[in-house]
Amino acid sequence: MPPTGPSPVLRRRRLGLELRKLRETAGLTGDQVIARVGWASASKLSRLENGRSRPDPDDVAALLDLYDVTDAQRDELLGITGEAGDMRGWLRKYSVMTPQQRSFAELEAGCAEILEYNPVLVPGLLQTIGYARLRIVSARQVESWAGESEHGETPEDEVAARVARQSLLSHPDAPRYTAVLEEAALGRRAGPPEVLREQLAQLCDLAMLPHVTLHVLLRDTPIGNWYLPPTAFSIYRFADPLDPETLAIEGGFTNAMSTEANTLNAYKVAFEWLRSAALSATDTTSWLFEAAGRLAEAAGPATATHGSATPPAQRRRHSDRLTDR
Repeated sequence: MPPTGPSPVLRRRRLGLELRKLRETAGLTGDQVIARVGWASASKLSRLENGRSRPDPDDVAALLDLYDVTDAQRDELLGITGEAGDMRGWLRKYSVMTPQQRSFAELEAGCAEILEYNPVLVPGLLQTIGYARLRIVSARQVESWAGESEHGETPEDEVAARVARQSLLSHPDAPRYTAVLEEAALGRRAGPPEVLREQLAQLCDLAMLPHVTLHVLLRDTPIGNWYLPPTAFSIYRFADPLDPETLAIEGGFTNAMSTEANTLNAYKVAFEWLRSAALSATDTTSWLFEAAGRLAEAAGPATATHGSATPPAQRRRHSDRLTDR
């Protein structure tokens, strides 16, 4: 079970934003702060304010003294400092994760809402073991051909870590989760029929969860004013309104994170265009069941009889519930 509280990385971002606001309110430049607290390097303050380093409680206390904060502010920010520095427990939870997977797990922890879009893949939180294994192994083959074949974990370790992340959606305090899935992510190029059948069945099950909303975007549907989304992205909103909303842009072999308001707003608009162009939640559920049924029928009578598509009566009950969303 993943930790449910905010990750140390999120705490660092929150602390950095608060420290920057306090400095600006005090009317001080970075150079003036460095001179007054007696630090040797200006980069130390920059790393703190940008959430890129583990904060030292003494350093944060020195800044709070300079900014003349209230006792309540001091207690709150020193508490956040302690949470931001405790990485050991966090790393034990995700000992086999690659840095790329861990960066997503850190954002997912403590989330109140997640919005996701991927132009070519089923998002990681929704992937079956078979689909995830295909994605991980094929990506490693590309890395190997590019001369970057060193990995500290096996593909099965990484699959297990991705599955561990997915327990977030079954947790009692699970975030609201909305994803726009491209039809191509479930097409024949994505994997052999047995993998796709399993993936479609899992999506059918996940769509029945009250906090999960899925939308399939059909391949020939125009988006907005002929907009074409260039990359996969996720938007994370947190239970604490003071924790910064965060954008993750996924580029396959590299990721970027941002809390910059203008960048976030652009991606929010793009997500709404994608969601509006996609099938409704009700129609998506019907599409998923029908696609799973077609694959089961194509595989033969045994699979069609014992396939994982939900029986019609249960499907009707689910569709009735979806219309209330």
